[in-house]
Amino acid sequence: MLIDMPLAELLKYKGKNPRPKDMDAFWDGSISEMHAIDPKLELKPAPFEAPKADCFDLYFTGIGRARIHAKYLRPKGLAKKDKLPAVVIFHGYTGSSGAWLDKLAWVGQGFCVAALDCRGQGGFSEDVGGVKGNTYKGHIIRGLAEDTPDKLLFRDIFLDTAQLGGIVMNMPEVDPARVGALGGSQGGGLTLACASLEPRIKRAAPVYPFLSDYLRVWEMDLAVGAYEELKWYFRVYDPRHERQDAIFEKLGYIDVQHLAKRIKGEVMMGTGLMDTICPPSTQFAAYNKITSKKNYLLYPDFAHEDLTGHNDKIFQFMMGM
Repeated sequence: MLIDMPLAELLKYKGKNPRPKDMDAFWDGSISEMHAIDPKLELKPAPFEAPKADCFDLYFTGIGRARIHAKYLRPKGLAKKDKLPAVVIFHGYTGSSGAWLDKLAWVGQGFCVAALDCRGQGGFSEDVGGVKGNTYKGHIIRGLAEDTPDKLLFRDIFLDTAQLGGIVMNMPEVDPARVGALGGSQGGGLTLACASLEPRIKRAAPVYPFLSDYLRVWEMDLAVGAYEELKWYFRVYDPRHERQDAIFEKLGYIDVQHLAKRIKGEVMMGTGLMDTICPPSTQFAAYNKITSKKNYLLYPDFAHEDLTGHNDKIFQFMMGM
C-alpha cells in the first residue's frame, strides 16, 4: 500500500511550496547577523556525572539576544593536542535535548557531543517572543502575521542550529573538519538547516525530516498532528484562503527544501514510506535539491516511528568522518 508517490516519482519530485525570490539574500543576511553576535559562551559543569565523560550545560547568546542551552559532553582526560570528531544533535518537535545517558555512547567512541534545546520548547533555551498574531498552536506559524519574515520563529531556531555547529567546531578539543549533525522529525529538518547554514558540517543524518514542503502537506490533507497549526492558522486568520499564496510563500523562508542546495557535506537520509506525519514526498523535496554526496535508506513498512537498526547506520556513517 502507498500513502504517497511511488519511489520513481519520489526521486524526481522537486516540491510544491513556493520559494521566495529573495531567499538567498534573506538567509545570507541572517547568517551575517548571526556571525555578528557575541555568543558569550558559558560552560557550566552539569549535575550529571559519568566516569568517562565531562558533562556541561552550555549556554550561548543567539538571535534576539536569547540565551540558548545545549548539553555538551566530551571524553575525560583529554590532552591539549587531542582533536576529536563531534556530533550536534537536534530533537523532535516540542521536545528537548533529552537525557544525558544516550549521549554517552558517542563519548565512549571518542566523540564530543552537543544536543540543542530548541527555544520555546521542552528544554532550557530562552524564547524571547515579541511577535504579532497567533502564538497558540505551534512554532511554524509564530511570526507569520508580521510584515517581514525575519520574525518567523523557525528562522531563529535554524540560526541557533548553525551557531551551535560553529561553536562546537571552535572547541579546542574538536576537529572542525569532522563535525556531523543528526536528528529525527523536527530534528531531521534542523539537521538539514544546520548543514545548509553551516556548510562546514561534514556529514548530516536527517531522519524523516519535518519542516519541508508545507504546501504539499496541505494538499495531501495531512495538516494534522505536527502540521495541525497550518489548518488552525487558516481557520482563524484566513478562513476563505484569500491570502493562501502569500502565506505559503512566506513559509517558504523556513522550508528546508529551499535551503538544501547550500549543503556541502555528505547526507544520509532515513525515510519510512508509510509516514503520514512527514510524508515521504516532502522529505524527498529537500533530498532532491541536495547537490553534495548523498544517499537514502528506505523502510517500506515503517511510519513516523523508530526505524529498526537505523541508529546503528547513523553511528557507522559518522564514524567514517
